Amino acid sequence: MSNPFGAKSTTDDVLSGVDLKGKRVLVTGVSAGLGVETARALAAHGADVVGAARDLAKAESATAVVREAAAQSGGSLQLIELDLASLASVRAAAAALVAEGRAFDLIIANAGVMATPQGKTADGFETQFGTNHLGHFTFINRIASLLKAGSRVVSLASAGHRFSDVNLEDPNFETTEYTPFGAYGRSKTANILFAVEFDRRHTARGVRAVAVHPGGIHTELSRHLDPAFIQGMVDQLNAEAQAKGLAAFELKTIPQGAATSVWAGVVAPIDAVGGLYCEDCHLAQPVEDASELRNGVRGYALDPARAQALWALSEKLVGETF
Repeated sequence: MSNPFGAKSTTDDVLSGVDLKGKRVLVTGVSAGLGVETARALAAHGADVVGAARDLAKAESATAVVREAAAQSGGSLQLIELDLASLASVRAAAAALVAEGRAFDLIIANAGVMATPQGKTADGFETQFGTNHLGHFTFINRIASLLKAGSRVVSLASAGHRFSDVNLEDPNFETTEYTPFGAYGRSKTANILFAVEFDRRHTARGVRAVAVHPGGIHTELSRHLDPAFIQGMVDQLNAEAQAKGLAAFELKTIPQGAATSVWAGVVAPIDAVGGLYCEDCHLAQPVEDASELRNGVRGYALDPARAQALWALSEKLVGETF
């Protein structure tokens, strides 16, 4: 699969010439960073965007640029309250959308947390697994009936999935030692496995799912990290790049980071990427070398059996069968 886009492509590059009038899109996490830019780019091309956020007051302020873009293009923006760390909030938000009954062409599961101190969600799940995976798992499954034939689900994962596979025996770190990035890795692997299994379950009715890595970007997602730690990671990546004769690692801008989400959701040939993992506006290649930290996807994250097992565990944890 060849295309003109890459790591430095922006949302505006990817959507150049694309008309989204009449398309209805849901983006979670529209109170900052990638979520705001994703919503802006889609609205700027005429889409009717439903933006979900935990803090509606913050989202109202942050999405002024989205409303401006929508006003100029003929699109629209509607905000809804969604706290992915509370299944009560997840279920209420989903119920309201289902009651409204308006179909979606695209869902971008963008919201998330990273490398948090050890904690629990309102329902007692480990914070990152509960928020990043179980919250979206429950929300998207509950509104899946609103996804019409030809629609897509984009699950934002991360290169951080390489830190850890999911742990089906101890998802809440009850018996294993907690590490912020270990927990993050589990949740991001879960985001990929969710796309794998959701795609398998819905392909027959013309609904597809894909996981994406936005790239390394400095946003509010990194608020729990010491700036010196972030710089240390960049230095490590650059040292490895130099040793391999590769170009130096560069953090992406927010429009570059959101590009892969809109590419996978709107532009990419879905038969080429459905049920898979993309990065830099391309399909990622399998990589099992543990020293490779910049590119590729681990095999465990695309394992269909693993995806089905995680789905079954997730249903058990949230007490619902989808």
